Amino acid sequence: MITGTLTSETFLRAVDLTPTEAQVFDEAYEATTQYVPWPKAYGGDMVAQAAAAMMRSVDADRQLHSMHSYFMRPVDIGAHVRYEVERLRDGRGYSTRNVRGFQNGKPVYAAMGSFQVPEDGPDFQPEAPAAVEPESLRSAAEALDGAEGPAADYWSTGRSFDMRHIPGPVYIELEGGSMPQQAIWVKAFDSLPDDANLHRTALAYVCDYTILEPLLRVNGLNWSSPGLATASLDHSMWFHRDGRADAWVLYAQEAISGQSNRGLAMGRFFDRQGRLLATVAQEGMIRA
Repeated sequence: MITGTLTSETFLRAVDLTPTEAQVFDEAYEATTQYVPWPKAYGGDMVAQAAAAMMRSVDADRQLHSMHSYFMRPVDIGAHVRYEVERLRDGRGYSTRNVRGFQNGKPVYAAMGSFQVPEDGPDFQPEAPAAVEPESLRSAAEALDGAEGPAADYWSTGRSFDMRHIPGPVYIELEGGSMPQQAIWVKAFDSLPDDANLHRTALAYVCDYTILEPLLRVNGLNWSSPGLATASLDHSMWFHRDGRADAWVLYAQEAISGQSNRGLAMGRFFDRQGRLLATVAQEGMIRA
């Protein structure tokens, strides 16, 4: 039986930063990784926390448009990570930041980010893929009805977001067949504050949950496959347009390449009106 409350408090706790004394770069913040029923913290914690730390270091006239990350060491769950921010450059139109995350005296995560003062210019994007409406799809809790254990409970209620798979989830079996594409409707369980930076951070937080799933699909795997081991290696994200993470967003994903127990996948976030909000590329380790 699935237990737990449908709330986005996990995400909001994750990006609740506390200023602390800088030891390496120009300014520093502490954040806490959130519970997961596995031995290491969720990678989206680090991406979102680093993004939030960078955002605090720039003037309000500019917006994060890209960030590039490396996950260097496993991170402890429920423990502080110190994010040191280096102000590499502040120009008239762009700012560049370097961020390093430290835990237990060692660097565990590194990222760079770029910010831009918005400008008027030509607007182009690809069309959003056709997709069935989210209301017609099963929630994670409905897909896992009858499943027991901490993993099923976490997938159903513990991730702060309602996630509905097309053609079907890969939690305990491969639904929808072995193919290199899938899509997921995503929406925060709770209404979020009217803060554009927070909604960008929310997309950065949620993107890592499922981006490796197209790679599982092409290999005929699911998250419960015996002996499966995965890890995020590096991550890139580009923010194109403002949107809301507490309204339905379509996360269209594709497996690009798999080799040497590594795989690359790409994803695009579209709002319900078909506007492209963000693009993600991530490489991960997948061993089965």
